[in-house]
Amino acid sequence: MSKRDYYEVLGVARDAGEDDLKKAYRRCAMKYHPDRNPGDKAAEEAFKECKEAYETLSDPSRRRMYDAHGHAAFEHGMGGGGAGYADMGDIFGDIFGNIFGGAGGGRGPRRGADIGYVMELSLEEAVGGVEKQIEVPTLDECEACDGSGSSDGRLDTCNTCHGRGQVRFQRGIFSMQQACPHCGGRGKTIANPCDECHGHGRVERTKTLQVKIPAGVDNGDRIRLAGEGEAGPAGSPPGDLYVDIRVREHEIFQRDGDDLHCEVPIRISQAALGDTIRVPTLEGEVELRIPVETQTGKMFRLRGKGVRSVRSRQPGDLYCRVVVETPVNLTAEQRELLERFEATFGGEGARRHSPRSSTFLDGVKGFWERMTG
Repeated sequence: MSKRDYYEVLGVARDAGEDDLKKAYRRCAMKYHPDRNPGDKAAEEAFKECKEAYETLSDPSRRRMYDAHGHAAFEHGMGGGGAGYADMGDIFGDIFGNIFGGAGGGRGPRRGADIGYVMELSLEEAVGGVEKQIEVPTLDECEACDGSGSSDGRLDTCNTCHGRGQVRFQRGIFSMQQACPHCGGRGKTIANPCDECHGHGRVERTKTLQVKIPAGVDNGDRIRLAGEGEAGPAGSPPGDLYVDIRVREHEIFQRDGDDLHCEVPIRISQAALGDTIRVPTLEGEVELRIPVETQTGKMFRLRGKGVRSVRSRQPGDLYCRVVVETPVNLTAEQRELLERFEATFGGEGARRHSPRSSTFLDGVKGFWERMTG
């Protein structure tokens, strides 16, 4: 069976540029890749055909021979070796990194790793903002060799990858590549390693940083400090430092977004007769008026006494839930007064003084009537 024209296989014009060839091959590989068409022999053959076409047309010398002589150019050994593996690795990394979630097959040393740091703050620090000094263990660039790993600056071409930084290997029908394990993707090896870092170009060090925390951060927020992560190998760019915020529990307030909540205990007499009390906020105490006959659980809203978060312009509110406390450690006089007070609730007249109790008793009575009726 005669071979199809390579330009026809990829669906490109004969004057297609390198980018057009890559895009065409991407489309072809996405459509016919065996992992996307399990058990489909026709798709597997189509994928091989696309791969062969791209390997030929992406190599300038092989493409010139193909344009002049067609498929006959590569019969009887006329065409020599295959396409350059660096180009194939790049496009395989682009394609299969996108399909299967892997990283691209980029050449050369990678940037330094990102590192994380958990910072605990009090609620007051999180709401008001604070500047903190932290110490972070990391890999930092070796000062003795400026991160090169070489004591004299001399670098030799890697004998394994021949300076490409990548090595190629075959896995079934796939031609794959990865960073050279000998030189770590640099393409160079060190003739005389640095005595300080032993050729790694990086040393373990504890870095001290001043971190400014903006006002209004909340639990789970993250602050990125660009370039403060691990130094990259062979002088490549450093990673980033991510500071994760953890806000400790507060003894009075609970935060809910931009709002704050707290419980305010009051005495029975204050709840019955009404009063003006002072309640805490993050900015100091303010007055709160307790109306006559306030019931436990009543919620009072203090506008603007909450939090102004980093994402909002207006502060939230403070919600105060009053809790009527039962008095303890009574004196004899107080006990006598309460007994005399309780005696005034005798008979049916007590129901009008205890609205929640009356509702509860009516509900109990109705329940037993339904059960026995």
